[in-house]
Amino acid sequence: MATATGTRTIHIKVKRYQPDKDAKPYWQDFAVQAEGNDRLVDVLNKIKWEQDGTLTFRRSCVHGVCGSDAMRVNGRNRLACKLLVNDIGARVTVEPMLGFPVIRDLVVDMEPFFAKYEKVKPYLMNDEPAPRTERLQSPEQRERYDETTKCILCGACTGSCPSVWANPDWVGPASIVNAHRFIFDSRDHGGAERMQILGDRNGVWRCRTIFNCSEACPRGIHVTDAIEEVKRAIMFGTTDIA
Repeated sequence: MATATGTRTIHIKVKRYQPDKDAKPYWQDFAVQAEGNDRLVDVLNKIKWEQDGTLTFRRSCVHGVCGSDAMRVNGRNRLACKLLVNDIGARVTVEPMLGFPVIRDLVVDMEPFFAKYEKVKPYLMNDEPAPRTERLQSPEQRERYDETTKCILCGACTGSCPSVWANPDWVGPASIVNAHRFIFDSRDHGGAERMQILGDRNGVWRCRTIFNCSEACPRGIHVTDAIEEVKRAIMFGTTDIA
């Protein structure tokens, strides 16, 4: 119940799993006093520091930049550091993201995720002699891929994707977003190589255009649109398309 100061009791239902002693995951309930402007990560910290030190979750910058505290909150992938108590209600369910092996409690194994990210060669490829200054672009050339530079590799899009849930070998939306960032970069010469990688059976064609990824992205990236642009580039053999 909220008081005049904004303090209220938040009931948190957390999906727990500690492989050293648990045969399978289970749900545990906690009650926490919190202010309306506290973030979910603050509530989880209170649980860990004041009630149960074994609760395990990732967090680092707690400012929506590192992406480490992505988790499933009330059935939707979110960053715990960006969700205010005022916005999540008095009863909250928290669980690890789907589509990832669970290591402990809310911590998932990100190694397969980053292996797929590395597969698309997410770095500038240019074999020309380095210029004396920078490689120049027009504002329009930079704008072409600006949105996909915002990815923080939190995995929220990938963990929200039914295609990932059904096929763990699929490269996933986050990898395609990061390939898009370089495929459409006018300075890069590796677009054809990346498009060949993404054109195989576990590449872009596994996307079913469900839009879960776009809805889940905490950075507001239109992930599905980026995937469709990569599909068109592969189909037409050029990045010179709208």
